[in-house]
Amino acid sequence: MGEFELIERFFKRKEAPAPDGQAQPAIHSIALGIGDDCALLQPKPGMQLAISTDMLVEGRHFFADVDPEALGHKALAVNLSDLAACGAEPLACTLALALPPERAADEAWLAAFACGLFALADAHGCALIGGDTTAGPLNLCITVFGQVPLTQALRRDGAQVGDDVWVSGTLGDARLALGALRGEWALPPDVLAAARQRLERPTPRVALGLALRGIASAAADVSDGLAGDLGHILQASGAGAAIDRESASHLIAARAFLSSAGGPFDAERRLTLVLTGGDDYELVFTAPPAARTAVQAAGEQAATPVTRIGRIEAEPGLRLIDAHGQTTPWAARAFDHFA
Repeated sequence: MGEFELIERFFKRKEAPAPDGQAQPAIHSIALGIGDDCALLQPKPGMQLAISTDMLVEGRHFFADVDPEALGHKALAVNLSDLAACGAEPLACTLALALPPERAADEAWLAAFACGLFALADAHGCALIGGDTTAGPLNLCITVFGQVPLTQALRRDGAQVGDDVWVSGTLGDARLALGALRGEWALPPDVLAAARQRLERPTPRVALGLALRGIASAAADVSDGLAGDLGHILQASGAGAAIDRESASHLIAARAFLSSAGGPFDAERRLTLVLTGGDDYELVFTAPPAARTAVQAAGEQAATPVTRIGRIEAEPGLRLIDAHGQTTPWAARAFDHFA
């Protein structure tokens, strides 16, 4: 099967389907899709384009035997998470795909990968409008395009001293699954299955990002660990933060099992999973204390739990504060591809 036949069979669609047969809103912003040298996007009047690119490399970001449908889902999810952190509505995406010969010839693998990709794309009105394919080690690179009203994008540089620090969902479970799959520790089958779902099929918090426009003062997605990604906000905003140790340690969904497991899962290890685990694709954001009711309402509107875990302070750096008010600097580094 040649390159262009592969694109035609698995990645070119006549029209992006939508629930109940309704046209996806994003389609009206696409003047030209797959089939020409360039795609053409036309955002709505008064909108800015939000653009982000992420790459997933076999052996670095996923195991060789990962379910291809889950891989298709995650390849797009990690990009949609960036749009969520910006408060942007998804419009479209491109896919650059390097395939080793055995994958290019595996029609079942390609069909499953495309199924996972398009299922998430359709759920968010994000049409595939172009890309590239080539032979090589398995490598997936997606660029997403979104739109956000002028002056309403959520950015990293808006946190103010006194703001609350919030996170969505749960953190640390993806790293818990990764450790089990690497043989670092053993997990019961049900705990591993739930944690592996978080690792391989993350949920991009697009609805929450949209609901937080005009409420949050700064935001980032949690891809490399809470401490590191909150650190990006602190650096961009010229501020520091104090995080409540107990609130943070309760963010891991598997906490009931971990609290009773003993072994490698003492309190410090659980906290480390939450703060440095990565691959969670939740949102960390800041907002003024006066906006607490609005933040909770945004979470309810997006059907996404949100938890207040700390506050922004003038003193640079990240600190953990315990129940007795004692603070401890947190200096552990976030994930770094070149470290």
